[in-house]
Amino acid sequence: MKFLDQAKIYIKAGNGGSGSASFRREKFVEYGGPDGGDGGDGGSIIVQSDRNLNTLIDFRYAQHFKAQHGKAGSKRNKTGANGEDLILKVPLGTQIYEEDNNTLIYDFTKNKEKYLVASGGKGGLGNVRFKSSTNRAPRKKTNGKLGEEFWIWLQLKVIADIGIIGKPNAGKSSLLAALTRAKPKIANYPFTTINPNLGVSYYGGKEITLADIPGLVEGAHKGVGLGDKFLRHIERCKILLHLIDLSENDLLNSYKKIKLELSNYDKDLIKKKEIIFFNKSDLLDVSEINDKLKEFKKKIKTEYEVVSVYSSKDIQKVKKLLIKYAN
Repeated sequence: MKFLDQAKIYIKAGNGGSGSASFRREKFVEYGGPDGGDGGDGGSIIVQSDRNLNTLIDFRYAQHFKAQHGKAGSKRNKTGANGEDLILKVPLGTQIYEEDNNTLIYDFTKNKEKYLVASGGKGGLGNVRFKSSTNRAPRKKTNGKLGEEFWIWLQLKVIADIGIIGKPNAGKSSLLAALTRAKPKIANYPFTTINPNLGVSYYGGKEITLADIPGLVEGAHKGVGLGDKFLRHIERCKILLHLIDLSENDLLNSYKKIKLELSNYDKDLIKKKEIIFFNKSDLLDVSEINDKLKEFKKKIKTEYEVVSVYSSKDIQKVKKLLIKYAN
């Protein structure tokens, strides 16, 4: 399934049905009179969050959505049927914006949330409504109101307990695949991951949601590499798991570059709780690892773990730690 995190759609709620202006015409009934019924209400458009969805791809090719119109009223004081509401399902974490793509209308943060985004028009009144002591045979009736219609933007910001960040080829996708049942693309070249991937990990009866965020490079906030297109997905993660490749020459510099990109995009991102894992320990011996970490430990006073995503023992340790941090 392709990943799409932004879509512009046109929505049109149903129009209300017109009221009826009819009169009774029955054999053996001496006096007739107005008996026109009211029109039915138009259907509304409701947006609902669904945690089983993780992309807005359904809105890529179908961009116009219209709810059903209300039916017109009829004789014998029959009210027209209401139009059916149209429910649009979106991934959890979706935000609705006005056409300017800047004014927030609603933010879905819980599963099965519903928001009425466009109201259907009210049905018109039949002539029976206008009967009075001085007007026994009114011919007046009203048309139904028009349903609301406008363009809106849908923007998805992935919601996860832990967001896995780091430079390309740090092993983020491999870690996600080892921790969860997710099957991200894995290969030995930069930008293997070009869309966020989600997975759920279980340990000791508890679960955590992880998001593999596409690799960041220096200048990402300005559009370098994959740019800042996916940085917004980090905003919703409770904790950031910073994965660093031990085979890099300067671990401290690698760490600082990623932190700088986060800060340049949004200073609040660097305030998030952080876990640091040094990956690919299977490629170096213990003395080489210690030498590489010496300078890092002097400058960065934060706990870290040295792991290999190809070690089942390490993965169990990682799961235990992540559950501890996330709960």
